[in-house]
Amino acid sequence: MPNNKLVVSDTSPLLNLALIDQLTLLKSQFSSITIPRQVWEELTDGEAGVDALRSLHDDAFLTITEVEQSHLFTEIFHELDLGETAAICHAIEQDADLILLDEKDGRQVARRHDLTVTGVIGILLRGANAGNIELKHELDALRDAGFWISDDLYSKVLSEATE
Repeated sequence: MPNNKLVVSDTSPLLNLALIDQLTLLKSQFSSITIPRQVWEELTDGEAGVDALRSLHDDAFLTITEVEQSHLFTEIFHELDLGETAAICHAIEQDADLILLDEKDGRQVARRHDLTVTGVIGILLRGANAGNIELKHELDALRDAGFWISDDLYSKVLSEATE
């Protein structure tokens, strides 16, 4: 059941869920997601999943926000790409309950700023535990789409599922 927490996302979790046709998991877990304009531009720059992502925006589930460059933005941008930087800064400034990030460096920076982090694998795990998906199938689809998952993490996630 979706919650009303403030959730901010970077590009990777949304794009990867679009690639494996599992964006509906977001609606089953969250009431809405906010993304910085920089993330929206990254998402709509390619072809993969654009129509599905636009439909999330069109039905007001996905809110696009402006993130101003600040001292914090400049500091974080020295370590990360533009989308990750904007997402983390917005999450910090808005005291977000959760940020969706996949890249290791971004997750480390977010945690350094006391943000709660999950990514595409965490979303899939929640979906599997709720009975919405078959986890192994979706992890394999992620790998097939080019998302790198170590064998150790793959095994660990499967063992954590209550399938």
